[in-house]
Amino acid sequence: MKKPVYIFNAGELQRQQNTLRFTLADGGRRFVPVETTGEIHVFGEISVNTKLLVFLSQNAIPLHVYNYYGYWSGSYMPREQYSSGYMTLQQASHYLDPEKRIELARTFVRGAISNMERVLGYYARRGVQLEDALSGLAAKKEALPLALTTEELMALEGGCRELYYGCWDEIVKSGDFRFEKRTRRPPANRINALVSFGNSLLYVTALSEIYRTHLDPRIGYLHTTNQRRYTLNLDVAEIFKPVIVDRVIFSLLNRGTIQAKHFLKGTEGVFLNENGRKTFIEAYEARLKETIKHPKLGRPVSYRRLIRMELYKLEKHLMGDEPYEPFVSRW
Repeated sequence: MKKPVYIFNAGELQRQQNTLRFTLADGGRRFVPVETTGEIHVFGEISVNTKLLVFLSQNAIPLHVYNYYGYWSGSYMPREQYSSGYMTLQQASHYLDPEKRIELARTFVRGAISNMERVLGYYARRGVQLEDALSGLAAKKEALPLALTTEELMALEGGCRELYYGCWDEIVKSGDFRFEKRTRRPPANRINALVSFGNSLLYVTALSEIYRTHLDPRIGYLHTTNQRRYTLNLDVAEIFKPVIVDRVIFSLLNRGTIQAKHFLKGTEGVFLNENGRKTFIEAYEARLKETIKHPKLGRPVSYRRLIRMELYKLEKHLMGDEPYEPFVSRW
């Protein structure tokens, strides 16, 4: 089974026969068989050459690069394996048709809100007082049909996120970690740094999964297709943020696995240090490997596989086979 490879402090990445050789900044070397590599994530400076990029393309291995602060900078995506002119046309026609686009955008938001409700419901059943927030989310979800533009939908979702994030200080019982409010560029505190880092990882995971379907990641519906290179991965990630990223954060904080020592503060705000990133990525990958019993298939399916299945459902919708319904956790 192919899996992601995460590299820290890489100095150079080269091909060595059918093996990827990482020469680390400290002089050490790491060898990774290409047969088991699904994608590569590099944190820090790295040198590559065209021979390597051709090799990655031949083996359909995306290369994702993150900046000094641990946030995604960009990707080298090999030539599309499953590129489909028909599917691209269907995506574009649904984007250009206002009614079809808003229908899909509204469905993405409904899925996101429903999974926020599931997360809060999980903690409410464990004694956290979250009734007001749950009532507020339910009311906003009922108002979804009244949002007639993507701008209105984004505003409604933003209001839901505000309600949802406002509960985090009740869920995370730690004086070292206070959410207060969502801040992005830069993250103003430790929990915001965790949210930004986790969301960045999920955006890249969704992008890698889109690459393995017939879909074009450049055509999204909730997020406007414009000068930004990729938008569909942002749409899909909205559904899975609560059940993947947020649950990872709660687990790390409530178990004391991530601590104040794992953060740095600089002119670009608060961000995870290298040990913090490694700890988060380990928990994130473990979450993606977790399985749930799929209600239709009747067998265990991992969260990573659920993202791929979400994309297959979207393909069926675009082809007119079956209306798209977002994944909602069954907790």
